[in-house]
Amino acid sequence: MLEIKNVHKTFNPNTINEKKALKGIDLVLNEGDFVTVIGGNGAGKSTMLNMIAGVYPVDCGSIVIDGIDVTKLPEHKRAAYIGRVFQDPMNGTAADMQIDENLALASRRGKRRGLKFGVSHKEKAAFTELLASLDLGLETRLTSKVGLLSGGQRQAVTLLMATMKKPKLLLLDEHTAALDPKTAKKVLDLTTKIVERDKLTAIMITHNMKDAIAIGNRLIMMNDGKIIYDVSGEEKKSLTTTDLLAKFKTTSGEELDNDRMLLSADK
Repeated sequence: MLEIKNVHKTFNPNTINEKKALKGIDLVLNEGDFVTVIGGNGAGKSTMLNMIAGVYPVDCGSIVIDGIDVTKLPEHKRAAYIGRVFQDPMNGTAADMQIDENLALASRRGKRRGLKFGVSHKEKAAFTELLASLDLGLETRLTSKVGLLSGGQRQAVTLLMATMKKPKLLLLDEHTAALDPKTAKKVLDLTTKIVERDKLTAIMITHNMKDAIAIGNRLIMMNDGKIIYDVSGEEKKSLTTTDLLAKFKTTSGEELDNDRMLLSADK
């Protein structure tokens, strides 16, 4: 489903601000894989997702999604294969548009658009059913402006929009980091439900080690632009946060210095 081969990325090359963000990333995801990604600040996690999405061009290497080489495709063309939810709930939706209008934009993704824009009765009925599945009371607020929603409600709508067309690959970039713990859990539960129900292939970056262990079937640890640990199946299920901290120290030769990750560790 996803194959990344020897991808390198350096920002501001040959300057005092040179940053080697990715150093020969190799990664293969099978269809239906739900991979959680952890690592310290500057490990290359978000850069890897941005490279997959086409935000930045690769310096060298290749990226293949569902058998299609997208390495040289611009971001807007890769969007046909990718759904994405960002850390900031303000991204991914149009704040001044209604909930049903946002969902209509997502449902018509990739289709030819005419001069007339409106939400049909059939679409409204389908959106009402979708929103009811969130259990957030949004099914009665189709005409509310998205900008008036809480962060959790808005992130849930963004998740619906990103998965409505069942993308080949779903990218989740710390999409619960800006939410309070209770709301974050609700959005994570919803994420797991949608990924499992639609059999999506997904990559989720998180700083919460407990979530990284509990969610998905595979876990990847990154450091200094490289993948330093890759675990799946029963071995992943049996991990503890203490194991992850020890693995980080063993493979990287240094202590983890990310406060958010350390706060999520077992006490």
